[in-house]
Amino acid sequence: MFALLSSAALLAALYVLLVETLFKKSRCRSEASMAGKTVIITGGNTGIGKATATELARRGARVILACRNQQRAEAAIRDIAKATGSSEVVYMQLDLGSLQSVRSFADAFLKTEPRLDVLINNAGLVADGRTKDGFGIEFGVNHLGHFLLTCLLLERLKDGSGGRVITLSSIAHRWGHIDFDSLLATKDLGSGHYSWQFFQAYCNSKLCNVLFTRELARRLQGTNVSCYSVHPGIVKTELSRHVSLWQKVFIEPVACLLFLDPEAGAQTTLHCVLQEGLESLSGSYFSSCNPQELGVRAKDDAVAYKLWEVSERLSGLC
Repeated sequence: MFALLSSAALLAALYVLLVETLFKKSRCRSEASMAGKTVIITGGNTGIGKATATELARRGARVILACRNQQRAEAAIRDIAKATGSSEVVYMQLDLGSLQSVRSFADAFLKTEPRLDVLINNAGLVADGRTKDGFGIEFGVNHLGHFLLTCLLLERLKDGSGGRVITLSSIAHRWGHIDFDSLLATKDLGSGHYSWQFFQAYCNSKLCNVLFTRELARRLQGTNVSCYSVHPGIVKTELSRHVSLWQKVFIEPVACLLFLDPEAGAQTTLHCVLQEGLESLSGSYFSSCNPQELGVRAKDDAVAYKLWEVSERLSGLC
């Protein structure tokens, strides 16, 4: 009996520790209005993106849901309108796995929308496969598509009074690395079809997100645009919808017990969108609504610079 009670106490203590550290909740405290401002959210039809869109619509923003699936985006728009009363949430087609789609989206946006105040690079996935341009899907969607999108929209962001770019990364960036020789040879940051291999590729893509934000901040010095990368927490979303059945059997019970819900996962993104006075922290990495220390590889400015140059070449910007 004593051993049973001791085990139960240990499990309870472990649960409390995890809830207060790895799965800690936070809350955006800003009460700022977004009336008159325009926000693009990639992947805004589900999960963290939808929760973010809902809150920004509630605050008066015009929200562009940049999504691949029109039917799901329109369903999300109905949900958001019902929750907020906003009629300023619209769908625009964007497939981050196609560089041509990214260019078409940017062209259509610039022709039809007079302003852009915030770009939220929210979409992401854990999966195996290739994009329409032949890139590894995690590198192509999680990094390269967002890199091109941001570059194409930067001038419109600069036209405003203080634009922001928020890119969702992950604590997983700490386990990432970038092999440029392999990237140029294979158009991918990983190889193999085992789940651990494309999880490693996911970590690599999340490192790209942080390095991209770091280099973007350097290039934006002297402008009125700032940028931030975000770890939203470990959130129960559709991110892992492509993983195998046995993994879902393992993940689902843990997710139900510990993972944050999308609303909680949206809080750090919302903080970086709404909180005044963050400009001096441009390029920083945020978690739990506070700037956090980066992993060692994420602070390598030479790698960040090289990633930018390689991304320009691979996306056709130069």
